[in-house]
Amino acid sequence: MFTGIIEEVGAIQALRFISEGAVIGISGRIVPPSLKIGDSVSVNGVCLTATQTGQQSFSCDISAETLRLSSFKQAKQGAKVNLERSLMIGDRLGGHFVQGHVDGVGMLVSKTRSGEGWELSFEFPRELERYLVYKGSIAVNGISLTISLLGKGSFSIAVIPHTLEATNLNQLGIGDPVNLEVDVLGKYFERFFQLGLIHGEKSTKMTIEYLKNQGF
Repeated sequence: MFTGIIEEVGAIQALRFISEGAVIGISGRIVPPSLKIGDSVSVNGVCLTATQTGQQSFSCDISAETLRLSSFKQAKQGAKVNLERSLMIGDRLGGHFVQGHVDGVGMLVSKTRSGEGWELSFEFPRELERYLVYKGSIAVNGISLTISLLGKGSFSIAVIPHTLEATNLNQLGIGDPVNLEVDVLGKYFERFFQLGLIHGEKSTKMTIEYLKNQGF
């Protein structure tokens, strides 16, 4: 579990595709020295397990499934990546609960000045639309962000200068892919209704008629 508050921006030191997966090596100054083999670490919003560790770098295996669902399939050596260690009990939760389970790959479609900061807009896979909410949370490359504008097929975020400088958002160009993870609360809420579970009891499954009867 993570918070979406990036600790440092590292770099892909090595990327080797093997079979249907890959092995990735990441360099950094803050995160690598504190990692032990077996620790979870978020790399661009993807929860990976450290398989080798050192003072200035660490390595992780990437499964075929993770490669298929994330932007790692398009990653290149030297690319900047957001790093965050897993949440410890007692830590402040400055962002929102981020699992590191990527739901889809989006794409930067615009980047415009907004006061001292920037407004970034991203296209997203259509199947994620039902989980996105205006002023709701979303993780973009592992960064906890708030949706400031929600349109058909795209959303925007307002980025302050600190976030731009402390993450790899400043490296993004138009058309670049990003890992997206929606708020897990929305997925659980949907599942409860799919199963017809309300207050621990069986109930009517969510339909248009049911929502109308409830006043929606």
